[in-house]
Amino acid sequence: MDGTPLAEAPAIREPHHAPVAHLIRGGMIEGVHYGSVVVLGADGEVRCRLGDIEAATYPRSALKPLQAVAMLRAGLPLEGELLSLAAASHSGEERHLAGTRRILERAGLTEDDLRNVPDLPYDPAVRDTWVRQGRRPSRLAQNCSGKHAAMLYTCVLGGWSLDDYLDPAHPLQRAIAATVEELTGQRIAQVTVDGCGAPLFSVALHGLARAAARLTTAAPNTPEARVADAMREHAEMASGSGRDVAALMRAVPGLLAKDGFEGVQVAALPDGRAIAVKIADGAGRARVPVAAAALARAGVDPSLLTAFAGEPLLGGGRPVGRVRPVPALSPAPLPACA
Repeated sequence: MDGTPLAEAPAIREPHHAPVAHLIRGGMIEGVHYGSVVVLGADGEVRCRLGDIEAATYPRSALKPLQAVAMLRAGLPLEGELLSLAAASHSGEERHLAGTRRILERAGLTEDDLRNVPDLPYDPAVRDTWVRQGRRPSRLAQNCSGKHAAMLYTCVLGGWSLDDYLDPAHPLQRAIAATVEELTGQRIAQVTVDGCGAPLFSVALHGLARAAARLTTAAPNTPEARVADAMREHAEMASGSGRDVAALMRAVPGLLAKDGFEGVQVAALPDGRAIAVKIADGAGRARVPVAAAALARAGVDPSLLTAFAGEPLLGGGRPVGRVRPVPALSPAPLPACA
């Protein structure tokens, strides 16, 4: 820790979201996606904001890189693809299942020790094959199993109890909460339960972007840098084949990116420029083009982001429009973004 006092917890309120994307069909705005966006410069200052970047929000799986940092600090010895898997929302491909088994084997444990919710694989094609084979939902296939296996491994190494590792009062979860507060620079506003069963900590979108920047600008071989390096080098292990977040990390040199359910996206560049996005209605179709526009606003070459402009809207089987970020997110110089 650098000794900087933590800011107070963000306010729990109905966020004052703003329009962040338009649904354009036939040249007319058919719908509007609301949300919030923050863009940080390399100096950590806010360069662009839309909506409410200071209200408490649930980052969902966008917090996983911070959780992985906390586990490394507590003694987790993973590197490379297995460390990336510890921070993953994986697709349920065989490599993800095999990697999770490897983490459990190192801990001397099995799938039965996991306490995440049984589920089918996240990737639609993988899920369809799974169902055709007559396989049932499993804890291993659930997209957070790598994180849960790493949590258990950390508990084994720390001599901590296993059955209650998801209790917010457990030593592991207290360590994770402390790391989340340190890296975001603010107190946690609210604690609830994420979809997988793990504690979920509420912070502001501004704090989430700040935390991502701290990972990408950390000194080499620190837990923060190790997580960032592992996720960038093994992007498909942190997500899956064909996933937009992996493609984004491949497209933009040095970019660390992580998505989260309900329309959350965070990303940071090696120099500390960072963005965080929350789509109010949770729509994935808006998350990707808005995040790409925010990265362009942060100074990323727009030509690297053309594949993330959003899928076309079809009418009669042909493209008639698309989801388009609002003009305030244009990379062209503007007097203000708010």
